[in-house]
Amino acid sequence: MTWRLRCASPEDAPAVAMVAAASFLTTFAGILDGADIVAHVAKNSSADRFAAWAADAASVVTLAEHPDGAAPIGYTLLTTPDLPLSIDAGDIELRRIYTLPVAYGTGLGPALIARAFDDARAMGRTRMLLGVYGGNDRARRFYERQGFTVAGRRQYQVGATLHDDFIYARPL
Repeated sequence: MTWRLRCASPEDAPAVAMVAAASFLTTFAGILDGADIVAHVAKNSSADRFAAWAADAASVVTLAEHPDGAAPIGYTLLTTPDLPLSIDAGDIELRRIYTLPVAYGTGLGPALIARAFDDARAMGRTRMLLGVYGGNDRARRFYERQGFTVAGRRQYQVGATLHDDFIYARPL
């Protein structure tokens, strides 16, 4: 499968929000409480939030589209870091990277992260940070294959439950 990656505009926000909701549900169903998933997505992945990020010069939203019909199948979000670490001016956070199951095993994940590295360098950034749920071994292995190392920990609240996350860093 060959997908198309492109910088999302504010007009793409509903498509990105749809992928965000579907991918978060796919990733965390059976791990997190269903009502907590719905509330978390409504609060953190609305079309309005993605439109604001897409319009923000300090952020980059990349949308992945299926080759047949251009349906949205993945995305990344680079933005100003909001992590409990010492942050430098050269830092950027990969706040989100998700693909839908239709793209699993196609190389879309590595292509999205390579694009994020390129976009971050183009912004003059020198280090990429990200937070990942500690129990998401699949994601943690992916980030480690991409050269990320653990730089810290945090607790992240979804619904009424605090979850232990790892914070990863990678020089660019």
